[in-house]
Amino acid sequence: MFTGIITDVGTISATEMRGDLHVRIACGYDTGTIDIGASIACSGACMTVVELGPDWFAVDISHESVSRTAPGRWETGRKLNLERSLKVGDELGGHIVTGHVDGVGTIVSIAAEGDSTRLEIRAPAELAPYLAAKGSIAVDGISLTVNSVTDQPDGSTVFGLNIIPHTAAVTTLGTMAVHDGVNLEIDVLARYLGRMEQLRSLAKR
Repeated sequence: MFTGIITDVGTISATEMRGDLHVRIACGYDTGTIDIGASIACSGACMTVVELGPDWFAVDISHESVSRTAPGRWETGRKLNLERSLKVGDELGGHIVTGHVDGVGTIVSIAAEGDSTRLEIRAPAELAPYLAAKGSIAVDGISLTVNSVTDQPDGSTVFGLNIIPHTAAVTTLGTMAVHDGVNLEIDVLARYLGRMEQLRSLAKR
């Protein structure tokens, strides 16, 4: 479990296909405090540490995970938002994030808005029912507040976010561009409420 508060930005230093994709990630963590088998969220996707070095850790990424995350996310040189798993007693500064990517969004616009940056992201139709203004969403693992939701004729939704300078500086959001893909995780409470509503509708038939 995670909070969506990014604690480091790592860089993919090497990749190797070993049946699954083996990825080495350079980081600023004290890797002496990380155990083999530990969970680290990598741009929103929960991964298991399988190797450790003095300033890097490695994960194995299944074909399923590669196919369900943003295109190009696991290429050498790519920067990743990192968050180690939540410990009992840690401050819950963001919201409850599971590290399971629900879908891939696409950045449709980036514009300055005061000192902040206004980001608009198109979410696929299957996630549209779970997005609401002032609700929470994880974008590439970052806990953010949805500021606006505009439903589209094709069933997709464009939602707006305001990114303060600090968030842009300490995550990958400050280097993103229009048309880039991002990993999205909807709020876990919205997911369960959506399932309850689905079952209620089926029971009425």
